[in-house]
Amino acid sequence: MNIIFKDTKDFTEEQIEELFLSVHWLSGKYPQRLTKALKASSTVITAWDGEKLIGLIRALDDGGMVAFLHYLLVHPDYQGHGIAVRLLTMIKEKYKDYLYINLMPDEKKNITFYEKHGFKVLEEGAAMQIRNLG
Repeated sequence: MNIIFKDTKDFTEEQIEELFLSVHWLSGKYPQRLTKALKASSTVITAWDGEKLIGLIRALDDGGMVAFLHYLLVHPDYQGHGIAVRLLTMIKEKYKDYLYINLMPDEKKNITFYEKHGFKVLEEGAAMQIRNLG
């Protein structure tokens, strides 16, 4: 397996849709909006097996103080090979001089993964969200 990592946004709407739906994420049902959002994001790092998009991490940042990580996913056929760790390591390196790198895992089961990589649950914090799916 020869995985290539890129910090370019040269993916297609179809590749994004396939990757997000492979992990059953709701955003994959909105490929046009999702692709537009990713291309407008501060940072997107992707993982590729040839022409197949197999992983992605995205960050939104304010230029110096705070970076928000949103989306870290790896196609199920490629999970367990360190791809998510590599993507996370690359994004942490890019934002190492920022005061904060924040994230909000959508699933509590993923907290342990992030804790292994230096993130801490905020004792007084709480995740909040408004969903506008209509």
